[in-house]
Parts: sequence; structure tokens; C-alpha cells
Amino acid sequence: MKKTIVLFVLFALPIVAYLFFASGINTFAKLPIVTPTIKELPQWKSLSGDRIELKDKITILGFTGQDVLYNKGNAFNLNQKIYNKNKEFTDFQMVMIAPLGTEDQAEELMAELGRISDMSGWHFVFASPQEIQEYYNGLELVGQLDDKNGTSNVFIIDKDLNLRGRKGKNLKGEEEYKEGYNTISAADLHNEMSDDVKVILAEYRLALKKNNKRKI
Repeated sequence: MKKTIVLFVLFALPIVAYLFFASGINTFAKLPIVTPTIKELPQWKSLSGDRIELKDKITILGFTGQDVLYNKGNAFNLNQKIYNKNKEFTDFQMVMIAPLGTEDQAEELMAELGRISDMSGWHFVFASPQEIQEYYNGLELVGQLDDKNGTSNVFIIDKDLNLRGRKGKNLKGEEEYKEGYNTISAADLHNEMSDDVKVILAEYRLALKKNNKRKI
């Protein structure tokens, strides 16, 4: 009995405390699934030339649209408020889907961000407008892409390809729905999204600790 209590204090309690303090805004016990099992990215051209996949990664997924550089302020907000705070997590990545023909804009944006950050976790993939629209439709969201195949919202995708957000009743019994996070709003990123990313990372840390404990 004493051994069980000691193990709880050493392993479970720190994670519970982390989840409590990390979730000052998110009042769900676990970050809900908004859309289960979205499709893996097709084998689209990437800026690096590598095959970019979502499976087994915690991904921040975005749709930049045609005006990649015009909207670079959104990318800077995302970089500062979300990416830089979580880039040390091995399986964390940023994936931006952009229309074919915007490769030069994406390369320039990456170079600008690269002056202030290690960009190894940022990826751009490119597809035709029709392919982008079809993929976005598969996310089954309320919000829509604009006429340039972009949106200021970004989305959290977990390792099992579930799109996560806020859906249903929270711990206070209030109905919430949030499918994406607005990169125009530094406050939205700094508060709600930062909080939700911490929660999902804590989920995986807890799962990892449990797996390691079973192996002992």
C-alpha cells in the first residue's frame, strides 16, 4: 500500500498538477476530438523535398492561401506564441498547406523566420487549389477557406490524426465549440491555443510515463 502511494506521488501527481496549471482556460479534462481520423496528407510537393506526414506527430496545421507573404504577420504570431514554446518536443511540428506557385513566397517567409528561430519543425507542402479545397472539406469544419484557398485559423492534429479542439460541455457544464485558433489574434494564440497545446502535450507525456512504468 505504501509503495503504491509513493509511486503515485512520484509519477502521477506531478502530471495531474501540470494539467491543472497548464489548463487555466481550457476547462475540459481532456482536449476533445472535433473531427476523428482525418486523412493523411497526400504525397504533395514539400519545400524541403521530404515526405511530410501527420501520423505520429502533434501537428499545427494551417492553410496559408495565395498571399503567403502578405499574411506573414500571422506566421510570426504563430511562431512566437506557439512554435518557439513547444519546438523542443520531439514530435511537435508545424505544417502549412499552400497553393502551387507560392513556393518562392514560402521560402522567403521561412528565411525571415529563420533569423529568429530554428525552423526544423516548420514545413510547407503545396497542392492545387482544388486539392486543397477537397482536403479541407475532409476536416468537416464549420469555417471555410477564403477565395484564395486560405484561412487565418490553424488546427491541432494529434498523433492519431484526430482534429482536436473544444467541443461539448466543459467541466463547468457550459457548451463550448472551438475548431481552430485565429493567428491574427495574438491573444487567441497566447491564451486559448497555448493552453490547449499544453494540455495535449501533457496527455502524451502522461501516456509515455505510464508505458515506461509498465516496462519496469
